[in-house]
Amino acid sequence: MQLFRTVIDLQKFVRTAKKAGKTIGLVPTMGALHEGHASLIKAAAQENDLVIVSDFVNPTQFGPSEDFDAYPRRLAADEKVAEAAGADVLFAPAPSEMYPHKDMTWVEVTGNLTKVLCGRTRPIHFRGVATVCTKLFHLSQADRAYFGLKDAQQTEVLRRMVEDLFIPIQLRIMPIVRESDGLAKSSRNVYLSPKERSAAVILSRSLAHAKESFAAGERDPQKLVDQVTAEIRTEPLSQIDYVELYGLPGLTEVKAPISQRVLLAVAVKFGSTRLIDNVVLEVE
Repeated sequence: MQLFRTVIDLQKFVRTAKKAGKTIGLVPTMGALHEGHASLIKAAAQENDLVIVSDFVNPTQFGPSEDFDAYPRRLAADEKVAEAAGADVLFAPAPSEMYPHKDMTWVEVTGNLTKVLCGRTRPIHFRGVATVCTKLFHLSQADRAYFGLKDAQQTEVLRRMVEDLFIPIQLRIMPIVRESDGLAKSSRNVYLSPKERSAAVILSRSLAHAKESFAAGERDPQKLVDQVTAEIRTEPLSQIDYVELYGLPGLTEVKAPISQRVLLAVAVKFGSTRLIDNVVLEVE
């Protein structure tokens, strides 16, 4: 596996690969790679000739009071995870490489899609995501890009961006990878104290119970939201940001009775650590 730190080096690699007729899979990450990222890299390796993994803590998707400076950075460990999973390139640029000018060009998806869920309390987040992913899509010239369903709103935003801007790339959205007790894999899990780590399991547990209720016939969106909210509140360490339900695709409003595919999503803080999780409910 090769490590590239500059845009020019990555572009040279990509030009050579494309001239040789190679297909490229891209796995965009912010580093601190774990089993969830490894599953994306493995999927990319199975479906493409070459795999590029980006390892870049993107400053433009962090708000002023968020954890950009504290976000885990461990490039040496990331190299081992990426190589073991089948990556051919790890692209780890400095912020000055990705954002060389003070006055920037932004890519922004507008409308309700970026105003609900995490967009409500993180107003600049998805503009940063859309901008950096557009750069990575162009730099890699990837045929496919791989994302985890844990960041469900992000995947919906990127779907819209790719569609609206006619970007010739296929988005591959892969299932959530979880710990043995159900907690969704996340780079932010390392921030949790032992008590907070134990408490955080309430997220996957409450969503699983909601899925059971849905399978048993519950079709009232508010009742499902209320059920999850009530269960999370039984955990004293939890601080709910949101529990919300939207239609897929597009995060549309859903009225009772539910008659379409929907996303039931949560964001909850444990101490100073904000975690997200979700479940997709399918109508047979």
